[in-house]
Amino acid sequence: MSNADDRATARRTLVVIGLVLATALALAFVYATRRVLVWAVVAAFFAVALKPAVDRLQRRFVRHRALATLLVFLAAFVVLAVLATVILVPLLDELGRFVERGPDLLRDARAGRGPVGAFLERTGARRYVSAHADELRAAGSRLRQPAVGVLRGVVEGVAGLVTVVVLAYLMVLESPRITGGVLAVAGDGQGERLRRVGREVSRTVTGYLTGNLVISVICGALTFLVLSVTGVPFAAAIALLVAVADLVPLVGATIGAVIATGAGFLRSPTAGIVVLVFFVVYQQVENHLLQPLILARAVRLNPLTVLLSVLLAAELAGLLGALLAIPAAGIAQILLREYGPRRADPPRPVVPARPADPPRSATPRRDLR
Repeated sequence: MSNADDRATARRTLVVIGLVLATALALAFVYATRRVLVWAVVAAFFAVALKPAVDRLQRRFVRHRALATLLVFLAAFVVLAVLATVILVPLLDELGRFVERGPDLLRDARAGRGPVGAFLERTGARRYVSAHADELRAAGSRLRQPAVGVLRGVVEGVAGLVTVVVLAYLMVLESPRITGGVLAVAGDGQGERLRRVGREVSRTVTGYLTGNLVISVICGALTFLVLSVTGVPFAAAIALLVAVADLVPLVGATIGAVIATGAGFLRSPTAGIVVLVFFVVYQQVENHLLQPLILARAVRLNPLTVLLSVLLAAELAGLLGALLAIPAAGIAQILLREYGPRRADPPRPVVPARPADPPRSATPRRDLR
């Protein structure tokens, strides 16, 4: 083997080693900064959802970008505060009732009376609790120990929320400059395509967030109505849990149905059956009517793609991944449609050329007169 071949082999080996090291460093960087990256992704989704409203307000009423962005974010906060008030006021009332009735419920459960006691008696759970009282008491004492970890989690959650809001605000505020710089670098040829991709992505994210929130509100309201009619206690708190769980596509409604149906069977077998039938019917309506009507125009994904996206994202990023799976899949579909390989046009059939007409005779026509 010549020296030139040895140098080429050594050069290729060094290139491969460099690529492997660069990939490892990139993965290590992503893992070390995964929390900040998650915050940035969530902020980007909210920024994409709120940017059309800011652009419309700036174009029609307010000329200053900063003022238009501030007004839109304040309006979003007001809407969220109103929704939180509507939801939290009944929830706090239910929690207050639960705290007041807590000692009586516990005493009835120990004695086998009341709905909780009757349920524990039917399932044999009361005998199990009585037989393992010491072990359960020890487990409860161990659960009280990691209070510092819970407090740290709350502080990190608040810090993450503030960071997401600030990042989303800055992204919306600086979006014209960012867009202008990217289009200037891309040139006229790619500029129109990038604008089209941006409009499609914004429409997908906005439609998904709005539609998913509307579906969850409908699910929570109907759940509260059914639980109230059947006399299930703490209907508002259970309906809130069902609405929050329904934010997770496909599997969220099932999780909420399990919670609400369990509460219904604690009330009575009749209430449990009524709640179970309601959720069976509602899931069919949601899957075949609400989601196609509300989300189909925004995301345009088939059910198999939706299910795989949710499962993979939930495995990789937990609840947050499941929430963002469908818009992420919609964005990926848009990018593939715009930048993926295009199908070649089918060859046109070859049409045989028509034979040339014979030349006309140059003999002058005779006058028949």
